[in-house]
Amino acid sequence: MVKSGLLESVLESNSCTGCGLCESALDSNPVRMQMSGNGFLRPVIIKPLTRDDEDKLASFCPGVVVSHQKTEGQFHPIWGPLVETRVGHSCDEEIRRVGSSGGVLSGLLLHLLESGSVDFVAQIAVSIPDPLANELQISRTRADVLRAAGSRYAPSAPLKDIRSILDGEETGAFVGKPCDVVALRQLARVDERVGKRFRYFISFMCAGVPSQNGTYEVLKQLDMTKDEVGSFRYRGNGWPGNVRAVSKSGDVREMDYSKSWGTILNRFLQFRCKICPDGTGEFADIVCADAWYGKDGYPDFSDRDGRSLILIRTDVGRQLMERATQAGALCSDAISVGEIESMQPYQSERKRFALARLIGAQLAFGHAPRVRRLGLVKASQSSNMFSLLKNCVGTYRRAKNEN
Repeated sequence: MVKSGLLESVLESNSCTGCGLCESALDSNPVRMQMSGNGFLRPVIIKPLTRDDEDKLASFCPGVVVSHQKTEGQFHPIWGPLVETRVGHSCDEEIRRVGSSGGVLSGLLLHLLESGSVDFVAQIAVSIPDPLANELQISRTRADVLRAAGSRYAPSAPLKDIRSILDGEETGAFVGKPCDVVALRQLARVDERVGKRFRYFISFMCAGVPSQNGTYEVLKQLDMTKDEVGSFRYRGNGWPGNVRAVSKSGDVREMDYSKSWGTILNRFLQFRCKICPDGTGEFADIVCADAWYGKDGYPDFSDRDGRSLILIRTDVGRQLMERATQAGALCSDAISVGEIESMQPYQSERKRFALARLIGAQLAFGHAPRVRRLGLVKASQSSNMFSLLKNCVGTYRRAKNEN
């Protein structure tokens, strides 16, 4: 691989999120995304980056910087910018059932398309040739949205193919992981085409990206080889829904969510996710998540009718939510900010420890993402010094073991 200072630092420090924006946004086309040996999508440098490439990379790459310029509403140190907080579900029972939680995200997308508010939605869906892989899908119909509904707990690089959209004339919505939205929002500061092509930025809470090897381990426990797989779903068709693998011969194997995510997939998370300062999609207009029921700080994964947590972060998001509700697409109720933590306790913990973990990574590698105006200092003050030190040291040791 050709060497290039900044990008090489991102890769060597395991700060790369795998979003793919460096493939499409750098003018000299110096990189290509490829699956690495440990099952993550990573840029391969095929020719030296120019000085302009390096400067542009430094402005948008979430492995280099994660920075708010301005925010709307009230800024909460744990949950980020908040205009409204709600819980709800799609009023369309099919969408509510097929989606990962209450189908609110899919319901918003369908409303945007059917109302003519956008020409397309750019989102991740299962790859057509490979049922275990992800690819960017340009959705234009209800069938497209339903095909992409449900979580995809495997690597995806939705921004590696974004150049053709930026060069086009249509306007749309982008749906991606929090780090994908960070990258695209930051690119918008240096490339005005982003704001012209994308009217809406929608995200979901993310607990981390598992390696492709995590999916292979799930298959192993289902006693099915990857070559036998005809279709594969991680969730959906109920809440939270089961992993469902169907072989080419029609054999069906399932595994419940608490086992697939709780005991397998979350053991394969990439390092960057372990130091993530934004698992809750602070840069999006609207964020959706599982509005878990639970007690004693632990979510209850029993099957129920789907329910989505909805964080509205901008006035654009508020207006979209109002229109979708008035059109009968969504049903929701307002909740207090204090109710969020019981639904998403893991995300609360991550934000509190993010600063300590970033310091541990910086000490281990000499490089970690620079985080600005995300409230990390204030968030860390809600924890105790022993826990912060434990997370810092633990991250340092984990980082040293990564390489």
